[in-house]
Amino acid sequence: MVNRRAAVNRRPRPGPPREPKIPAELRPAGDVQRELEHEQTVEAVAYGDVDLAGAPAEGVVFDRCAFRRTGFAGAHLPSVRFIDCVVETADLSNMRAEKARLERVTLSGCRATGLACNDGRLSDVAFVDGKLDLTNWRFARFDAVTFDGCNLAGADFTEADLRGASFTRCDLSGTQFHKATMAGTRFRRCELQGVGGITSWQGAVVHPDDLLELSYILAGALGIVVERADQ
Repeated sequence: MVNRRAAVNRRPRPGPPREPKIPAELRPAGDVQRELEHEQTVEAVAYGDVDLAGAPAEGVVFDRCAFRRTGFAGAHLPSVRFIDCVVETADLSNMRAEKARLERVTLSGCRATGLACNDGRLSDVAFVDGKLDLTNWRFARFDAVTFDGCNLAGADFTEADLRGASFTRCDLSGTQFHKATMAGTRFRRCELQGVGGITSWQGAVVHPDDLLELSYILAGALGIVVERADQ
């Protein structure tokens, strides 16, 4: 019998994420896959240059699909699930995906400014070279999730569980980490100017190159005045 409480409270894996399992052949998206409906399941479909902008549908499941240059801008897809999917150079800007579930998903070169994925669950997900500024990840849980070369300026991770997340070469300027859980969260060569919620970073792992800037931010949060060397 599965111990549900233990499953919920278990510590997230730090990564690296497992890769998506995509079939060798995918069928092109037809009219049925282009007109999304509530609780629809889409399996083994290649969307390509398809416009799903503004689509409103709850509980849609994308299973073993590929999205290349696909448009999700402004779509409202609460509780959407992406399982074993590859998303390349797609437009997810201002997409609303509250309570989304992403499992074994790679997103590369995507534009996702203003994406709302609050209360989401992400497992084995890789974000590469993405524009993810002003995104909403409040209360989300990250399990083996990597952000590499992403612009996350102004993103909101308030009360997110980031123990299984890592950030490499990311712009985190003005990003909010208020009350986030961050024991084991890894940061490497990131821009950290103006990050909020710095007192939530207990247990985070920071690369030496980031430590100096982080020390100034922490000092400011504690009300410590750092005297200039020439004074």
